Amino acid sequence: MVHGHLRAEVDVVNRSVLNNGIAQFYDISSGIWEEVWGEHMHHGYWEKGEDNKDRRTAQIDLIEKLLEWADVKQPTAILDAGCGIGGSSLYLAQRYGATVEGITLSPVQCARAQARAQSAGLSSTVGFQVCDALDMPFADEQFDLVWSLESGEHMSDKAEFLRQCFRVLKPGGKLIFVTWCCRDGQLDERDKRWLEAIYRIYYLPYILSIPSYEALLAEQGFEKVSSVDWSKQVSRFWSLVIDSALDPTVLWRVLLQGPTVIKGALAMQLMRRSYARGLIKFGVLQAQKPGVL
Repeated sequence: MVHGHLRAEVDVVNRSVLNNGIAQFYDISSGIWEEVWGEHMHHGYWEKGEDNKDRRTAQIDLIEKLLEWADVKQPTAILDAGCGIGGSSLYLAQRYGATVEGITLSPVQCARAQARAQSAGLSSTVGFQVCDALDMPFADEQFDLVWSLESGEHMSDKAEFLRQCFRVLKPGGKLIFVTWCCRDGQLDERDKRWLEAIYRIYYLPYILSIPSYEALLAEQGFEKVSSVDWSKQVSRFWSLVIDSALDPTVLWRVLLQGPTVIKGALAMQLMRRSYARGLIKFGVLQAQKPGVL
């Protein structure tokens, strides 16, 4: 089974325990992330020769590059699965004039996203709620775009998550799925140790290779599945975040947050090295539900 090889290397994690860990991690860390690094809780995008581009511009560029790559036209109803504090949700709502529903496991993130929507004058068209993406509270065929930007790595059942995305999409609707992946093929013992450390610190059950996700998408009934590896375009992000975290004022704030945030900050170096080693891949996938919008 092409997409099962990594699950055997990690303990099967109880879903509720994992979800509680994820929620607590983001409850604790989201405030300092926004304070220091802004509302977008994801990588940035750098083309060759763009080393001087600042991180926040690069994060917006990542969103725009994804929309361009997936040939997104004019969605009217969008689901942001793993919405953080609403960075992508509000951006997409403003860009397209669409209604957006954002979901997160973190009550703190949800409350902050709601406050940001209110401040932006978008609370009538953009909503947020706390829920499990493996048990979405939405009707069948409700959305024409499902946007999942760096949340799939947290899902304890990748196939069920993609089934839920398929269910809530309208016929002809599109999924943009961006997630941390591992390289394809056999992993050596050091690879496995590094992954296990990343899993432990960032509350990940396991991750898959890009080809494994392509197979999973096809199994759930999606068509027009395509993927690209943007590891080279995004890996600079970790060096910039590490550099900013070493600023004395930021470092002090990190230390004040306690062990969860401190461990997450220390693991940034492991993420940077994992990209350099080719172990971690930035998987970008799109797929369409059969039919016509």
